[in-house]
Amino acid sequence: MPESHGVVIGLHAAIVAVNDMQPHVLVVRRAPAHAQGDAPSESGLPFGPFEPAHHRTLEIGLRSWVEDQTSLRLGYVEQLYTFGDRDRYVDAPDESGRMVSVGYLALTRAEANPPSAESSWHGWYSHFPWEDWRGGEPKLISDVIAPRLRKWAKAGGTPGQAAGRRDRIALCFGGDGIQWDEEKVLERYELLYEAGLVAEAGRDRQLQKDKSPKDATLGNKMGAAMQFDHRRILATAMGRLRGKLKYRPVVFELMPETFTLLELQRTVEAISGVELHKQNFRRLVEREGLVEQTGEQSSHTMGRPAALFRYRREVLKERPAPGVRVRGRG
Repeated sequence: MPESHGVVIGLHAAIVAVNDMQPHVLVVRRAPAHAQGDAPSESGLPFGPFEPAHHRTLEIGLRSWVEDQTSLRLGYVEQLYTFGDRDRYVDAPDESGRMVSVGYLALTRAEANPPSAESSWHGWYSHFPWEDWRGGEPKLISDVIAPRLRKWAKAGGTPGQAAGRRDRIALCFGGDGIQWDEEKVLERYELLYEAGLVAEAGRDRQLQKDKSPKDATLGNKMGAAMQFDHRRILATAMGRLRGKLKYRPVVFELMPETFTLLELQRTVEAISGVELHKQNFRRLVEREGLVEQTGEQSSHTMGRPAALFRYRREVLKERPAPGVRVRGRG
């Protein structure tokens, strides 16, 4: 008879807000599992196990865990993906059970939801510094990532394997006639993990007693690591949100009730990580009928007061896919 193993269902939330024109994710800090002595705490997403006796649905369980850990009551929530790889929790290798996690994306307004003492808002580009192209291609890519990925591709074994790695690099980071695709956040992170360029790769190899070489010279250049595979879950949420901006009006879940068109543009840019052409963006928003003027003006802008707008909820009844079709300046 095959050996039986228990399965624990975990619930994880990537809770996103935009504050001061920067996208943030809510994190909590915990001591690493099986830590010895005074091991430093690690940042991670709010999560906890699904308890069938207490949680009628998975989403109810998620909302309960988030409120317990952060004092935040979630509004908009959608299920992302189920993560079930065997070694996701490799710092507990002797446990017979497997943690299968259901990841969720949640959107909120930071000013309306200050974090509890046990949680804090982190800029998501602190975890993914190569994803912010608002000022052009990050130097991290040309100075650090590209040369190390080229070296990794050359070490691919057979010529065919090396060519396959080069193709993956071009698809993820652009090049060879392929443009940067802001939605491929997860693909880029998984490529960097496989190449051993993010801290989680070295940590997991060590826990698995894998003696393959790792690059110890990167330090914190490749962004802040997260507990377990939480950076992978966050990458999934980032890619989902960037894609969904284009066909659903989810950006308004991050906006105050009234806003200027420039504030709306800066929020879309913050999430997508690309700079947008001002006039093209305004024409798009007006053509799609996403907003309407309130008749009032903002007193918080420099120079002339700007018109205030609000989201037109009727647009959901008018078209099946109303969204902001992001296209960068390039």
